[in-house]
Amino acid sequence: MSLRDQLQTALKEAMKAKQADRLSTLRLINAAIKDRDIANRGEGGEGEISEAEILAALGRMVKQRQESARAYEEGGRLELAEKETAEIKVIEEFLPRQLEAAEVEAAIAAAVAEVGATSIRDMGKVMAVLKAKYTGQMDFGAVGPRIKDRLG
Repeated sequence: MSLRDQLQTALKEAMKAKQADRLSTLRLINAAIKDRDIANRGEGGEGEISEAEILAALGRMVKQRQESARAYEEGGRLELAEKETAEIKVIEEFLPRQLEAAEVEAAIAAAVAEVGATSIRDMGKVMAVLKAKYTGQMDFGAVGPRIKDRLG
């Protein structure tokens, strides 16, 4: 079952179960995907975005909500922080399992070996390999400095 189908099924189940908060988050996810589909068509694409692009969008949504929750906590708005955290849990249901630190290191080592990276100039090639294989499974913002350390 494709990720789009999983999202539609979850949306229908949330409607039937009258789970308002979950339904709201699932609608946000679908709206974000439809926005990307429309933008893709405007850029000359064939219409629907790929699974990898959906995973990347979900990853961005999680990151946005983590930042919002942190800001709300700092501002003393715990009820809003809890709402953001609940949305994160719903979104993460559709993301693949996050890799452990050791698995990330192994993936970086394999990608470096695959492209024959020897200097920091090869960082883009390494990132491209990792993004192709591990979209949604690792935080590429945190991976960048690790690759720099390895190549630098």
